[in-house]
Amino acid sequence: MNEPRILVVDDEPQIQRFLSVALSAAGFRVQTAETGAQALRLAATGAPDLIVLDLGLPDRDGKDVLRDIRQFSTTPVIVLSARDREAEKIEALDLGADDYVEKPFGIGELTARLRAALRHAAHAAQPAQRIEIDGVAMDFDKRLVTRDGAPIKLTPKEYDLLAVLFRNAGRVVTHRQILAAVWGPAHGEDTQYLRVFIGQLRAKIERDPTAPTIVKTEPGVGYRAAEP
Repeated sequence: MNEPRILVVDDEPQIQRFLSVALSAAGFRVQTAETGAQALRLAATGAPDLIVLDLGLPDRDGKDVLRDIRQFSTTPVIVLSARDREAEKIEALDLGADDYVEKPFGIGELTARLRAALRHAAHAAQPAQRIEIDGVAMDFDKRLVTRDGAPIKLTPKEYDLLAVLFRNAGRVVTHRQILAAVWGPAHGEDTQYLRVFIGQLRAKIERDPTAPTIVKTEPGVGYRAAEP
């Protein structure tokens, strides 16, 4: 089996060394870049399977690098961001990042996010017609949702909302991305409206809506469906 190629973009030598060793041990092939210019060149010529991108680079803002990458590549991108920079994370996700990991991070969390993003990229080429998470199954051909085989009655908007989350299972989806996909771009700021619908949806699909395991909140950012 081929080892996935990971491009790590970070200007801190200790993080480069740590990730090179840890990700290689986890079964990845690692290439590194220190600047936005190097990142763009290697993203274009090195054919990475995934890019880990720090947003604080010496020559350019990492969000601008991400924007440029998205002009020519759909390669999954996971951004590294400081814990207290919520607005920055949201902007990066809206620009096309697939996920984010907060600094300081554990290698276990990072590798789990890498594998989830790689799986999602593989499945995107051939979208699944049925996805099941914790006993809740969506059959997209039949437009049917069941829990443990019993049908769940959802409104059309609740179904569309759950479909966006299940299609992106394991990845965070921002409030704006969800609102635009389900209600249209004009509703991109209606986060309270979305919160109400998420509550209604959880009441129907979760075993315990007060401790959700299927649709999880990413505080200040959006929501994430659990891995199938």
